[in-house]
Formats: sequence, C-alpha cells, structure tokens
Amino acid sequence: MTTPLPVSNRDARRLVLALQGLAEPRHRRLDRQGLYDLIWRLGYVQLDSIATVERAHHLILFSRYRTYRPRDLERLLSKDRLIFEHWTHDACIIPTCWFRYWHPRFARSSVSLKKNRWFSERIGEDAETVIARVRDHIAENGLTRSRELSAGEEDSRSGPWWGWGPAKTALEYLWHTGEISVSSRENFQKIYDITDRIIPQEHHGPAADEVEEREWACSAALDRLGFASQGELARYFDAFSPSVAKAWIADNRHRLIEVEVAGAPGRPPRSAVAWADFEERLAGAPRPLPGLRVLAPFDPIVRDRKRAEQLFGFDYRFEAFVPAPKRQYGYYVLPILEGDRLTGRADLKTDRQGSTLTLQDLWWETGVKSGSGRRAALAAELTRLARFVGVDTLVDRCAGLEG
Repeated sequence: MTTPLPVSNRDARRLVLALQGLAEPRHRRLDRQGLYDLIWRLGYVQLDSIATVERAHHLILFSRYRTYRPRDLERLLSKDRLIFEHWTHDACIIPTCWFRYWHPRFARSSVSLKKNRWFSERIGEDAETVIARVRDHIAENGLTRSRELSAGEEDSRSGPWWGWGPAKTALEYLWHTGEISVSSRENFQKIYDITDRIIPQEHHGPAADEVEEREWACSAALDRLGFASQGELARYFDAFSPSVAKAWIADNRHRLIEVEVAGAPGRPPRSAVAWADFEERLAGAPRPLPGLRVLAPFDPIVRDRKRAEQLFGFDYRFEAFVPAPKRQYGYYVLPILEGDRLTGRADLKTDRQGSTLTLQDLWWETGVKSGSGRRAALAAELTRLARFVGVDTLVDRCAGLEG
C-alpha cells in the first residue's frame, strides 16, 4: 500500500448512505424480491422485540422504502426460506444463501456455551440429558414453541433472565449451535424446527471452515461499509476479533488501498482500508436525496456508535435500558436523518389502543435551526410513520412541530 488516499467527510457520508440503501427514492414499489435484495445489500437486519414505536427491524426497512410491508418479511422467512434468523452482534435476519458461513460460529458456540456460567446455572447439572430431551421432542413433533417445553418447569430464580428454565436454555443452545432453526414467529415468539426441515438443502453445504468464514465476512463487510478499520470489519458480522480482521488485511494488501477519511467537524481523520477500485465506487455513489426520515435505534448507520460519531458527529446512545433518572434524552429516541446529516432525535411512542403516535420530545443537533420547513418535513414524515404503524393520529406534546 502507498500513501493513503484522502477522502472528504462529505464523500464518505455519501458513499455510506448509498451502500446502506438510504440514497434511493423511498416511494418506489418494494415487492418481496426487492425486499430480499435490500436485506442482502444491508447484510442483515437486526431484530428487536421492543415495540414502543414499532419493532426495530420494521423501522429499518420502512426508513428505506415507504412501500415496505411486514407481511413480506414474514413470507421471506416462513414460506420462501430466502432469509433465516441467527446471530451476528445480535439476533438478525440474514440471507439464507450465507447459511454455510455460520457453521464455524455454530461450532464455537457449542464449546463456549457449555463453559458459560449462565448456561450451566440455567440448564442444571444434567445438561446433556435436557438437550437430548428437547432435541428428540422437536425431531418427533416438529414445530415447537418454548412454552410447550417449559410447562411445569419451576424457576424461582430472579434477575434479567427470569423464566429461562432448563428447556428454554436447551432450545437456545440448539439454536445457537445450528441444530434447530426458527421456522416463523407468532406474536414475536419463535417457533422452532429441526434445521434440515427449515434451511433449503442447497444451502447446507459444504460447510465453510474458519478460513472461508474470515474471507467471506471481511469481504462482505467491506462491500457494505465502503471503507473500514480492522475493528469495524470485525464488528460488522461480529464473527471474530479485530486481530483476525487485521490478519485478513495483511493477507489481502494486493486487493486493498489505504484511505484517510476526514471526520465530522471536531473529529480527527481516521485511517481505513478500501477495495482497490474505491475511487470508481465512490464516483458511482449517488448524492443523498433531500428529505427527512427517522431511523431505528439499531439502524446500520448508527449501530456502530463509534463510526456514527466519527462520520456524522452524532453521539448516540440507546437508553431503553438506562434507569430513567440517568437518561439524557428518553426511553425510545430515534435519530433523524436529513439528506446526508443526522440532524436531531425524536422521542416517540405509539399507543395502539388509543390509535396515536406521540412526539414526546424533540432535540435538534447543535447548529441545526428549527425552521418552519424542517418542522413541516418532520410532521409529514411522522404522519407517514403513524400510518405505517397502524394508528390514526399524530400527537405533538412538545410543540416541536409547531415551533
């Protein structure tokens, strides 16, 4: 590698937004094939059970296409089998064509879980017997919910994992190690079956080894990030440590270039690597579209908090699990993306029984003016969001839309 190629902050943001599906017209029709293509482009979509506004995976997809319909996502998972659920940094939906690259992760989980104190405390002393019982039940009966196996189990232990008795723990073990898969969800509860019955046969093998996993994960991450440090490469699919990504970079110097990416105002530039044809990729990235949209707390743009702060100058923390007195903003605060900038954050809450979406509070970033045009654009976006989540009325409790 030679002298690093300088990349302006604006160009860096433009490329990242384009790669993450945030530089295309949102009104275009999105059919199931288009939805699958979008998920493939993103690499994964994080799942989340919190429905304060709407579950995060639906918000991630809606922020890119207003025509997104949740039923299409369920169809891709439970009927078409084009996506599957598993773990990257968290539970995600992932293109099934990549299933073979999860085998090394399954093997690592098999070892690490059995050494995990939490696992041993939850499953009890006779772990192998419990796992075998759950495995045999699913093999014989097919589609299985955790409550069907946990009936009658007593668990007096308290804490954040209360309710995780031996059967539930065995289910999670079998899922993390690849023996069972999620067939579908019902009220967001997983329904499992044996993996061979869920994942189409063409995606079962040959299983990737750790060398193939590293090549795939680093390459796929760089395709989606545009440029990355070794830590960013490792964090994208969370398959290995930064030292493994560093070794991949060293082995692939003939395919890569070094770049120096300017930070947001007040942030120093950072060194990264990119594909050798980076300049062509950058030249082909479209300009960000005007307009305003709210992003999910786990949107790929902000999920890596360090990268979001470096590129956008946006210091973001998801505070749902922070005690209320210690929150800086609120329980479920969504970033606001405007063009190529993160300009604010909105504290939102959906009341489905009352059929309202409420703007509870609103903060614009330093230097962003709350003009009438910006307020009108936010009101229009929140009205569209209200329709998407299935409520009739947008309520403004902070006069943020009125000014």
